[in-house]
Amino acid sequence: MEQNKTQYVLGLLRLIMGWIFLWAFIDKLFGLGFATTSDKTWLLGVSPTSGFLKFGVHGPFAEFYQSLASVPLVDWLFMLGLLFIGVSLVLGIFMKLGGFSGIIMLALMYTAIGLSPANNPLIDEHIVYILVIIVLLLTNSGQFLGLGRWWANTAFVQKFPIFK
Repeated sequence: MEQNKTQYVLGLLRLIMGWIFLWAFIDKLFGLGFATTSDKTWLLGVSPTSGFLKFGVHGPFAEFYQSLASVPLVDWLFMLGLLFIGVSLVLGIFMKLGGFSGIIMLALMYTAIGLSPANNPLIDEHIVYILVIIVLLLTNSGQFLGLGRWWANTAFVQKFPIFK
């Protein structure tokens, strides 16, 4: 019984983390008025990374990140990354690649803010999310409230386990 509760919580945590990434993609694509207004959508040709990279970065890597602002390849990688990470976490498939991609994206965002968050001298949501994704990967959370168990048994994943 306790194991079922833990599995349910892990599945729910995975769904929530996936929705964070997926929502960021949807909002930046369609400009639903939360973080992105309707006149600044990617569909209208506005860079989804330029505002943050021009004005939101600080610290020792600021110049590097500012140089990436409005670079189309960076925009595509960012948006496709949000979509892939979000879908993989929500569905519980491609968890290894989606999870590692999420960890890399979050680590890059953390270094972009200058390794010094606004509300705490060391820790912010990027670090917490990285640790959550690590827990999700270590516990095979894709199998709970997701398609991970089915996905792991496909011939494709049996042949290429990196895609689990």
